[in-house]
Amino acid sequence: MAAASPPPSPPPAKRPKMSSSSDPEPDAEPTSPSAAGQPRRPRYKRRKVAILLGYCGAGYQGMQKNPGARTIEGDLEEALYQAGAVPEADRAAPRRYDWARAARTDKGVSAAAQVVSGRFYVDPPGFIDRLNAQLAPQIRAYGYVRVTNSFSAKKFCDRRRYLYLLPVFALDPSAHPDREAVMASMGSGTALTKCLECSERGRKVPGVMGREGKLPSPVEGAVVDSHDESGAAQCDPPISNTNAHGELGSSSDEKLDLPVSGDGTKAGNAELGSNGVGDAVPSASADADPSAGNDENKLEATATELKVQGADFEKSNGEEKPPTRRAFSYTDEVKERFNRILKYYVGTHNFHNFTTRTKAEDPAAKRFIISFAADRVVSLDGIEFVRCEVVGQSFMLHQIRKMIGLAVAVMRNCAPESIYDVTFRKDVNLNVPTAPEVGLYLDECMFTSYNKKWKDTHDAVSMEPHCEEAEQFKVKYIFPHIAAMEHKEGAVALWLHSLNHRNYPDFCYMETAGAEAKVGTEVAAGAEANVGADVATGAEANVGAEVATGAETKSRRSACCMH
Repeated sequence: MAAASPPPSPPPAKRPKMSSSSDPEPDAEPTSPSAAGQPRRPRYKRRKVAILLGYCGAGYQGMQKNPGARTIEGDLEEALYQAGAVPEADRAAPRRYDWARAARTDKGVSAAAQVVSGRFYVDPPGFIDRLNAQLAPQIRAYGYVRVTNSFSAKKFCDRRRYLYLLPVFALDPSAHPDREAVMASMGSGTALTKCLECSERGRKVPGVMGREGKLPSPVEGAVVDSHDESGAAQCDPPISNTNAHGELGSSSDEKLDLPVSGDGTKAGNAELGSNGVGDAVPSASADADPSAGNDENKLEATATELKVQGADFEKSNGEEKPPTRRAFSYTDEVKERFNRILKYYVGTHNFHNFTTRTKAEDPAAKRFIISFAADRVVSLDGIEFVRCEVVGQSFMLHQIRKMIGLAVAVMRNCAPESIYDVTFRKDVNLNVPTAPEVGLYLDECMFTSYNKKWKDTHDAVSMEPHCEEAEQFKVKYIFPHIAAMEHKEGAVALWLHSLNHRNYPDFCYMETAGAEAKVGTEVAAGAEANVGADVATGAEANVGAEVATGAETKSRRSACCMH
């Protein structure tokens, strides 16, 4: 009897396809020994995921990868490779793993909630930890979400929300005036004073501003406080050591308790004195014995030093009297006007004047702004900031900063509010100021349509599970950077001095256009008058000729009858 043949062996299992399900368990492929006899590193399946992260833009040339420049995207791609999420064959080739970003931020702009997507090797729960271990402290990944194979962070993001923290003093027309405004106001009842602290910052005076390290110790009575308790800039340097209530003594140290930064110093206070002032003017009596003289002598010495640096003060009975000015704050009246100006941007408009490299005829110049408002004031390290929130479908290069720049120019009466009547027209080209990048950051990317469509099978791409972590990141990195840049370098204060008609002649566009329209009207009226006169003269000539002809005919008839 013949032996029974063995049953046929089953066919080898097929390699499973890429899964887009929400199963968090990775299906590791079997390891095979390498040439050296060592087992290979386990390979995990590639998953299409969306990574949620935040970063501080200080020291980076923007989000998008740019050869020869340090960018957020460049550091992130290298970290993904070092973390094992990208294989060697795909290193520095983001197109091979479907790389996409939800927003492209400018140089120096931060993000509290950025989203990128791609196909990566992930191994929960260690992927985010491995990724953060390869990133700089100012770039943090919060988590990731499994998404569909067709997902793209750029295409599926239907709206973005940006915040711009604008110092309150930027809305004060008398704060940080330009040189032309100071010269023009001389001799008037509301004369402006040269902004001494910004002059020193702009010149990078050694020992005062522009160098790393500790500032010289300020002499009592010679401190120039750059901001009062309302957040308004003090362009009129005080010459006494009185506080906000007019009492002698040092100013109160009421500042937001910010966390310690990476260099071991309190953020925003690395170069500040005990009263949170970012600039100090040395007194002429610095070499004298501090115990010699009285307060009056100190005041006179301080005023002498200030006068040498360009500050003019009037004398009365041997005492210095600085010009008085009311404290500026974000009142309901200022808030109503500022929000009215910001509402000009809401809707679909042609924003070709608010970007670069995009022509008015380009369809990409049309953008839809959903909302734009500034309803809250926040205090960071002693400076009050207006919280400007803008939500739109998408934004072009420098668009938000230029929208803020023109709005500030109108608030400071550098440009008329009527300029918004022409700024969105295709046939009008305007040079619009660009606000500093420091105060701008991406607050959230929203995927409303995607989340609604795939809510039954996939987790939502949302910052909601990471809200607390993102808020901690903002408080630790983004907010201190914004406050420190204003304290140390006066980023917005220096920019305000550039808002004048010399740098931006288009501020007078409405006046120029009105004059041209008036001239055109007069020319047209003159031409019409000439035509009317010619017509009238011709009519009179015709009437005269007809009368003469009739009289001659009548005379001939009378002569015929007599014969």
